[in-house]
Amino acid sequence: MTVTDPPEALRAPLVVEFPFTRSLGPVQSAFLTGLRERTVLGVRTEAGEVLVPPVEYDPATAAELRELVEVAPTGTVTTWAWNPEPRRGQPLATPFAWVLVRLDGAHTALLHALDAPGPEAVRAGLRVRIRWAAERSGAITDIACFEPYEGDEGGESTREREPAPHDGRFEDPVTGIVAPARLDYTYSPGRAQTRYLHGLAERRTVGERCPSCAKVYVPPRGACPTCGVATTDQVEVGPRGTVTTFCIVNIKAKNLDIEVPYVYAHIALDGAGLALHGRIAGIPYDEVRMGLRVEPVWSEDGRYPDHYRPTGEPDADYDTYKELL
Repeated sequence: MTVTDPPEALRAPLVVEFPFTRSLGPVQSAFLTGLRERTVLGVRTEAGEVLVPPVEYDPATAAELRELVEVAPTGTVTTWAWNPEPRRGQPLATPFAWVLVRLDGAHTALLHALDAPGPEAVRAGLRVRIRWAAERSGAITDIACFEPYEGDEGGESTREREPAPHDGRFEDPVTGIVAPARLDYTYSPGRAQTRYLHGLAERRTVGERCPSCAKVYVPPRGACPTCGVATTDQVEVGPRGTVTTFCIVNIKAKNLDIEVPYVYAHIALDGAGLALHGRIAGIPYDEVRMGLRVEPVWSEDGRYPDHYRPTGEPDADYDTYKELL
């Protein structure tokens, strides 16, 4: 079946956001807890260099590193880039400079923000110091930013101050962090997937056939990844299909209103040359199987299949879908 092109490619804002949770080893725990206490710790390598931020293994020898030292809250800008339009979640709401700062006593540089009135006020070699956040919890954001610094506190040259040994012990140490990750961008699916999405809005699934190998790609990609040629012949597939492989999900995702356990499967739609992803419902999770014949159940707004349910047909023979595993 031939499908006419839509008037223009689609565009839409898209946000990918999730919390990243990780536990901390003794080195990272000491570093982040130290920031909460307005103390900057580094780690000394076998060669005697001090790394800030600290790492757990020597980047040159892979040896385990545990010798913590305290460095100064002042340092020198090694390189920088001006940020004229800060984005959501960045350290400062007004224009600022991203800087690499080698803190006094360290051999490596720390990336952070520098509060400066304009790019003309920033240069390599600029002396800076940490501006601590008013409220600190044990995160890199406990450093609110850096600020220009014209002198050394107490008259002592911090550039000559040796790092002081530190045992890394603090009360109530930070043992884990949750780092929110977020990516905002405008997504344009291109002509091939635009046709696919327009088809879904009409409750049809449209793929594209490779003129060389004849494989039908769903969703279409605009080109065959195997043959490297453009795919322009639109083909309507399905709506029914066959479960090729599947998994049982036992962990409930945040903000997803689906009770666990549930089944997520690869489904080879009739006429398609590869399987796509879909949720299986309308059947107990422990009765889903390879070869199960399924059909789509459309979302309330009818724009996409919400899930797939059994058709009641006999299971497909393995030889009919083994190449699609």
